[in-house]
Amino acid sequence: MSMKAIRLELARDHDFPNGSRECGYVFVAPLDDNGRIDATAWKSNRERCRVRRFWNNQPEEVGHLVRKPGGSWAFHYDIDGDEDDDETGYRFGAHAFRPGEYVSIKEHDDTLRTFRVVTVDALPD
Repeated sequence: MSMKAIRLELARDHDFPNGSRECGYVFVAPLDDNGRIDATAWKSNRERCRVRRFWNNQPEEVGHLVRKPGGSWAFHYDIDGDEDDDETGYRFGAHAFRPGEYVSIKEHDDTLRTFRVVTVDALPD
């Protein structure tokens, strides 16, 4: 297990036909040798598992990677702490986070968007 910084950028969709490098997330998570989030390691590294959401000219949002009841993963933002504003990763537990892979996130407005994994960088222990 090692802590990784994972950058996701918006893949093309109906609102962004070419995708966007200006819309996405950078988050920190412990990944196993297969590139999947390691739930056991996450438990002892929760405070390091941060997320930063960037979206065009909107203010950035900062929060944490959290585990929801039932085992799903979500981004929980620090500003208001409202669980209804969490953004849930679709099957994040099953995805391998490797450059070129795609993942989906259900955003604040309940829109499911697809993102491309752009980089996965090791962080110092």
